[in-house]
Amino acid sequence: MKSILIKELNSFFSTPIGYLVIAVFLIFNGLFLWIFDGEHNVLNTGFADINGFFTLAPWIFIFLIPAITMRMFSDEFNTGTIEILKTKPLTIQSIIWAKFFASLILVVAAIIPTFIYVYTIGTLGRTPFNLDTGGLIGSYIGLLFLASTYTAIGLFSSTFSNNQIVAFIIAVCLSLFLYVGLETADSLFGNLAYEIQKLGMKNHYSSMARGVLDTRDLIYFLSLTLFFLGLTKIRLNRE
Repeated sequence: MKSILIKELNSFFSTPIGYLVIAVFLIFNGLFLWIFDGEHNVLNTGFADINGFFTLAPWIFIFLIPAITMRMFSDEFNTGTIEILKTKPLTIQSIIWAKFFASLILVVAAIIPTFIYVYTIGTLGRTPFNLDTGGLIGSYIGLLFLASTYTAIGLFSSTFSNNQIVAFIIAVCLSLFLYVGLETADSLFGNLAYEIQKLGMKNHYSSMARGVLDTRDLIYFLSLTLFFLGLTKIRLNRE
């Protein structure tokens, strides 16, 4: 497992891929938070608040994380190296976990520089660093759990085709559906709408972003992540 993890990390950081992912994430957030006029622009809100970042980040990750994971197994299928991997003294589960953690480490590497947003916004307040610490910590934890679920979805999607674009599209569609697709339940399911909306990732992420670290939200994201990793294992065993 360790050897595959290091191999995947090297493939990210020994080439421009990893740095490009980090740069794209920071640039898009920076443009919407500081440059473009709109509801997310910190300077337009009139008070020191970083909530705009936690609203934007899930949407950027919906497209960015599938771009990271789309090659994970589709590339192995395309080059035929998946058969070589299976002959090594490694379980399928170890291979999946190695690729999962490699992708997630890259996502975390993209999130860490955003701490400078917190510092900058903290200095802008009338009372320096008078921030909602609980909400801030909860938001970062929620974003990390959300990213891990997107990553698991991306890995699962990459087992469907040796074409990376197909894997990317499947991952984006699945992530979009699970994040906001169930929000449409209002008009479709009547009295059951609220219960169905609670199954969506946005509902649980929003709860954590308020600084409420409910174990039900943590279990939800962990369960969904393990579910898609389990589906990935089933797909690979059938290949």
